[in-house]
Amino acid sequence: MTEQGSRFKSKPLIRLVQQLALTGAVSCVALGIVSCGGGKSADSSGIGAGDVSCAGNCQADKLNSLSIADVETVIAQAVNEAKARNAKATIAVVDRVGNVLGVYRMTGADKQLKISTTADTETAIDGGLEQLILPDGADALAAIAKAVTGAYLATEGNGFSTRTAGQIIQDHFNPGERNQPGGPLFGVQFSQLACSDFSQRDLGTGVTGPGPHRSPLGLSADPGGFPLYKDGIAIGGVGVISDGRYSLDKNLLDVDSDQDELIALAASFGYQPPLNRRADRITVDGKTLRFADVDNIDLESSPDGSNTYAALTAADGDLLSVTGYMTTATIRAGTVFGQADSGIRADSGLYVGQDAFVFVDGANINRYPPIAGTAVAEPGTAVLSANEVQAVMTEALAVANSARAQIRQPLSTQARVTVSVVDTQGNVLAMAQTRDAPVFGIEVSLQKARTAAFFSSPDAADFLGDAGLAKTQYFNSDLTADRQINIGDYLTDLRTFTANNNALSDGTAFSDRAGGNLSRPFYPDGIESNPNGPLSKPSGEWSPFSTGLQLDLVMNGIVQHLFHVLAGTPEVGQTCVGLDISDLNSVVETASSNRLANGIQIFPGSVPIYRGDVLVGGIGVSGDGVDQDDMIAFLGLHNASQALNGSINNAPSAIRADNLKPKGEHLRFIQCPQAPFLNSDSQNVCQGK
Repeated sequence: MTEQGSRFKSKPLIRLVQQLALTGAVSCVALGIVSCGGGKSADSSGIGAGDVSCAGNCQADKLNSLSIADVETVIAQAVNEAKARNAKATIAVVDRVGNVLGVYRMTGADKQLKISTTADTETAIDGGLEQLILPDGADALAAIAKAVTGAYLATEGNGFSTRTAGQIIQDHFNPGERNQPGGPLFGVQFSQLACSDFSQRDLGTGVTGPGPHRSPLGLSADPGGFPLYKDGIAIGGVGVISDGRYSLDKNLLDVDSDQDELIALAASFGYQPPLNRRADRITVDGKTLRFADVDNIDLESSPDGSNTYAALTAADGDLLSVTGYMTTATIRAGTVFGQADSGIRADSGLYVGQDAFVFVDGANINRYPPIAGTAVAEPGTAVLSANEVQAVMTEALAVANSARAQIRQPLSTQARVTVSVVDTQGNVLAMAQTRDAPVFGIEVSLQKARTAAFFSSPDAADFLGDAGLAKTQYFNSDLTADRQINIGDYLTDLRTFTANNNALSDGTAFSDRAGGNLSRPFYPDGIESNPNGPLSKPSGEWSPFSTGLQLDLVMNGIVQHLFHVLAGTPEVGQTCVGLDISDLNSVVETASSNRLANGIQIFPGSVPIYRGDVLVGGIGVSGDGVDQDDMIAFLGLHNASQALNGSINNAPSAIRADNLKPKGEHLRFIQCPQAPFLNSDSQNVCQGK
């Protein structure tokens, strides 16, 4: 296995010119450098295609998707770049909703996978998924996870990569900058899980089906995953693993030459996002996001169409079948995003005037129309009615459609998000999204809604502290059983940290922002001299693969699925929490199947829903900047309350978590952006509500 992240050294003059061109300081034409912008030609999709006007509406007109020929081209371009570098790679291609369209392993590629965020010369982190060495076949799972990430983070308004993901999930933003807050999507890597009750599964039919589909390793932060585009429209993703190591870039203060990333870039040639939609055209908190540390000029091959898939021989490699993801070793076409076959289509009348999209099954039936809840925090209080749920959804979608996006171009774009509503037991009462919302936010919005409802519940402590709740099983690098983690220890730590022996049983209303504050490796967030929050691993044990309670709740589900794919043990069910895997051949569920079925989330974008001062549910929003997500959830519920004459409401201010002051620092409940609306200069829009 080779180390990732060597210092970039090649083509320094061309790279300088290239960067100047990208920033507008000098033009490629003026300098006579045809290739500095990349792309096949000036009129093709790709880095060299220039600005594209798509901002969320093009897919409906063009109905683009990945054809079999497209998938073949992507794979062939990857193989030829790998051959030019004397590398052996495994390549996966997916459509925008995660259908696996092809997995190709070059002859001699490393089939095993080491999960690690530390170099072999560094002190290894002990815990979570760190240091696991997965057996033959794990290379395909890493490639699929990278491809899914590239696809799920991309829209017509933004093209993100796995490098972008790595930038926004770590303990500092930017990684490598000391004493900075954690990444804005801190914890998002543990979404899209194989054990989720939302994500769809390969049905073994050999054809694509409704999505969105799961990822074997969640979202990936390992460079080597890119989105794929046609005519400015996001249509899928490609992922590459060639070094046997599943990791991330812990330092964005330098520029790397990453082999996986180079091969994946070659794979995406001709299918690259428009220049003005790439992550490096988008800022968050005044910091420019990172798309890639390499560019087309760095490629050793010439992806010009001359080296075709048909020219590959048996000596080059073979297509793979992958249990649970690709039934047959073949190539298939992707679905058209936004059409029923993709599992996401336009709403047919539930949310009038909101340009909403809903999630459908194979029969084109809405999976989550507004329904009444079945559970509340206190007996005798009315559950959420279907009408109330619809009002919350409609108002939240309306706020999103009037809000200014943070992570999209052009700057005048509406926020594109998914909204989920649940009752106090995590039962899904409704889900929908605005046009062209990123796919990753669907699953995450549900995680957020469930997290807010769970941590605000007066019986959350009983759940976490239940001696019958399955312990989290850790493993040695060779996958033999190591120690077990008692989930109840996090409750103990929380109560000690907050000096409140009734924490999680006193009815305090928790948003994801508040709970996320307690889930950071430093408290307050980012200050390295401070101890960890009680729901986090401490410094030295924390990593993006070892986060604390968030991972420990779902660790058993992740591992069970990996053993299923790689060793043939029983498949994980559609629940991630409360699985006893002491015997992987006979897994026992010890927790409710719905309450936290797809895990928890620890970055902002959710609030609990109340009837007076009684908890009745939660709303989660995801897909844009976290302040936008906060605002859409909070104001959506507030506006619904007004429309319903106060029958439901946000948490009363007296019980919100921002009244808590652990270690002398107030928690935050929500944070709404400045001047957040497209057609209004209103400020402080959440104040006093």
